Amino acid sequence: MNVARTYGNVVRRQIADKPKTASAMIRTGLYLESFRCAHFAEKKMPKAYRFLNSKAVGVVADALSHPETYAWTNIFAPTELLQTFGLSCVSVECLASYLSGFWLEDYFIDRAEAVGIASTLCSYHKNFIGAVESGVLPLPRLGVTTSVTCDGNIGTFRYMEQRFGVKNFILDIPQNWSPEAERYVVEQLHRLIQVLENATGRKYSEDALRETIHRENESKAHFSSALKKRISHSYPNTMTLVLFLLLATHLNIGSQWVLDFFRMLDEEIETYPPDTGKRLFWVHTTPYSQPTLQFYLNYNNKYSIVCDDFNLDYMEEMDETHPLEALARKMICNIYNGSFERKAQACVKYAKEYQCDAAVEFCHWGCKQSAGGAILLKEEMRKAGIPMLILHGDSVDRRNNHDGQIRTRVEAFLEMLNRGQEAAV
Repeated sequence: MNVARTYGNVVRRQIADKPKTASAMIRTGLYLESFRCAHFAEKKMPKAYRFLNSKAVGVVADALSHPETYAWTNIFAPTELLQTFGLSCVSVECLASYLSGFWLEDYFIDRAEAVGIASTLCSYHKNFIGAVESGVLPLPRLGVTTSVTCDGNIGTFRYMEQRFGVKNFILDIPQNWSPEAERYVVEQLHRLIQVLENATGRKYSEDALRETIHRENESKAHFSSALKKRISHSYPNTMTLVLFLLLATHLNIGSQWVLDFFRMLDEEIETYPPDTGKRLFWVHTTPYSQPTLQFYLNYNNKYSIVCDDFNLDYMEEMDETHPLEALARKMICNIYNGSFERKAQACVKYAKEYQCDAAVEFCHWGCKQSAGGAILLKEEMRKAGIPMLILHGDSVDRRNNHDGQIRTRVEAFLEMLNRGQEAAV
């Protein structure tokens, strides 16, 4: 942590006058971190997570080094399709998290607000916008996002198009599945294919998309198998690793390295001893830099995050013989799309299926759907007999987290869990 902060301070001093130098230093830092994770990772970190950690950092470093081959997306975009055109997908939230890893989020958030971005906007997006405004993040080939759940994505992508000329494609996703809704999304995917062909000079290959979806189905099968084994086996992780998992389950799903990771995870998890600690189902973003949560959840045998809603937002097998229809269904039926009841029911289902002792939701600053639905989700968990803790804070901006308040609530909640009491906080 101190090394990252020290390095980030060196980068910070370059941003104003030498943004390209700062950008190069960030890429270099990512490559060094990828190498460290591959060869000198913490001994507590399982082999599969070492592989994931190294690849997750490396693919982003590669994308930033070759901006002509990367795209800005959100995690709900059809990244499988973009992969077939040779594009690396990096989400706004992913880039913001990596910049926060260099302890630079305050600089970029302040920069975004200085150019007129509302202070109430999600700090992931402000961090991202400030980095682009500063000239540190290179512009991509194009942007692709969806209307699913986040009300900040569309505005941010449109801002980037108007301000910097980054062409974007917005997929309008109906809230409920029907044959008509599926055809509506497929028609949009056909238009997106034309945009991708023009942007990359490549032709669409349905066979390549089928192969990608086939690998995705295999990956999800191994992931499901690993989660079932996790019911009886411990498996050390951290909040950061839960976040990195999104690069496997979303931004790079269907790639060969992701399939290799899930195979490794599935094989390795059963070699670990029985799980005797309290098992948590996590809802929404993981504030990986929050001190109290780091202390209690990172490599702790007593308390651990078993699974979370983002990484399980769509686990159905996809029909690889009809790949565009499969992508359309995946976006429409995502648990984050449509009525909040869909997400609440899915969270309860997963928490019960994977025998979690409790649920924790971190309501991230600026995310209206998270804060607005937290009480509804807690009520559904209560009906299922699953205690739930609701925390409020900022997953990106360290200045917006009050450790004393979080520590008081977390420790009271864990104490009640340990006593077997109904944790009603």
